[in-house]
Amino acid sequence: MGVAGIVTETIPKILDPLPGGRHLVNGIEFIVGWARANSLWPLVYGTACCAMEMMATGASRHDWARFGVEVARATPRQADLIVLAGTIVEKMGNNLVTLYQQMPGPKYVIAMGSCSISGGPFYYDSYSIVRGGDRLIPVDVYVPGCPPRPEALLYGIMHLQKLIRKEGRHNPWKVKEFETPPCIDIHSNSKKEWVEIETQKQAGMTTARERFKAENPDYVPYKAVRRPKDKFPEVPRRPVVQSGLANQDIYAIVHEVFPEVKQVKQENTDAENDKKLTSETLLEFAVTKDHYLSLLTLLKTHATLQMDLLLQVTAIDQHDFFHILVHLLSTRHGHKIFVRCPVAGEQPEIETLSHLYRGAEWHEREVYDLFGIIFRGHPDLRRLFLKEDFPGHPLRKNFKDPSRIVKRPY
Repeated sequence: MGVAGIVTETIPKILDPLPGGRHLVNGIEFIVGWARANSLWPLVYGTACCAMEMMATGASRHDWARFGVEVARATPRQADLIVLAGTIVEKMGNNLVTLYQQMPGPKYVIAMGSCSISGGPFYYDSYSIVRGGDRLIPVDVYVPGCPPRPEALLYGIMHLQKLIRKEGRHNPWKVKEFETPPCIDIHSNSKKEWVEIETQKQAGMTTARERFKAENPDYVPYKAVRRPKDKFPEVPRRPVVQSGLANQDIYAIVHEVFPEVKQVKQENTDAENDKKLTSETLLEFAVTKDHYLSLLTLLKTHATLQMDLLLQVTAIDQHDFFHILVHLLSTRHGHKIFVRCPVAGEQPEIETLSHLYRGAEWHEREVYDLFGIIFRGHPDLRRLFLKEDFPGHPLRKNFKDPSRIVKRPY
């Protein structure tokens, strides 16, 4: 305990027994509470779209400095308020707890927006979203909305100031206890309650209708006249402009070296199908694992194709197997190509592209992290987004984790 803490605890004990001493201490506490409530120092911290509204609250139009929230600090050691503005993911959770622990007390937390209150629109089918900031740190004020307007945040700040002004020696500040409620299917529970309410409502409406018909036998209900549907002239479709080499020329180069490679959804490789490779066609090659690396090497090194930029490496779970999807671009000519390769097995494997494209190191780590596909020869194959002890691979269709994921009921 510092000198200030000893003084603040000792003075009331000395003054309280004296005549009028208690009123003097109460007056001092009132002034101290008023000063603390009107000199909040928020931490510069925002994670998603709610942070934009928080910035607007501090900007000139709304200007939260009018309420004493003047000095936004970039270090938790100089802040006493965290505004949880946006989505909180599990990987960020430890960092958020560290920031809160480094803040000196008394300290406060405002949960702004539905994501920081309950997980928001990511409540269902989400493996990485923390369903409420109060599962990690204690929250003092909740500001609902998605996102809430600056006026709502200002009202939450005013409510927090009321709580701070009530603190004193009879109501000292302390770190609140927080609970970790289980993940439940809120939508289904609300739907059952709504069905019960509607059933009771319809029963009452049926009785009212029968009584009305008995009392008004000649009543004829109003029949709305449907307005004729407007007809608009057909807008001609503008043809797509071909970027770079024509699809037919690209296909001819690839088919000359790899005659077994054909376009996705192409039944055969005759001349009739070649004529369909217009600028409207999305050129996507289907290749086996045996020719996967050779085809991509050709696409990059061929003097005419020059597919020198890797845009994306991702995967698609087809239940029985996975599709590796590679998206390439020629920065010189502008044409794009997709390459699709199936891989199967509980531990699917395929060759890495990291020696061809340096960007493939990160893309392949993402695919490994989320799908569990192993890329042989990768220089540093480990998780990219999730923790090393995360159970399983969340983008697999057979992934289940009842403690973390609530399945969408609709």
